[in-house]
Amino acid sequence: MFFLCDNQAPLSEQCHMNIIGFNIRKIRERKEWTQDLLAAKCNLLQWNISRGTLAKIEAKVRRVTDIEVKILAQVLNVTIEELFEDT
Repeated sequence: MFFLCDNQAPLSEQCHMNIIGFNIRKIRERKEWTQDLLAAKCNLLQWNISRGTLAKIEAKVRRVTDIEVKILAQVLNVTIEELFEDT
């Protein structure tokens, strides 16, 4: 299992399972969407994701596959590169 770890960071920020969670939350909030709404929009593209799973992605405690990154970019109407900006 691979984690991005920084042992010098506060305990709550030491290990992350993805690097796009913060940007997903930032973009979602900029659109004034709830986690429930984003999850529902993902479900319309055949990705069966719950609000709770989306919360875990945003909190960086769940991995995100390449296919999921593509769907998130499509639903959020951003490029894949935008999901990885300043990470």
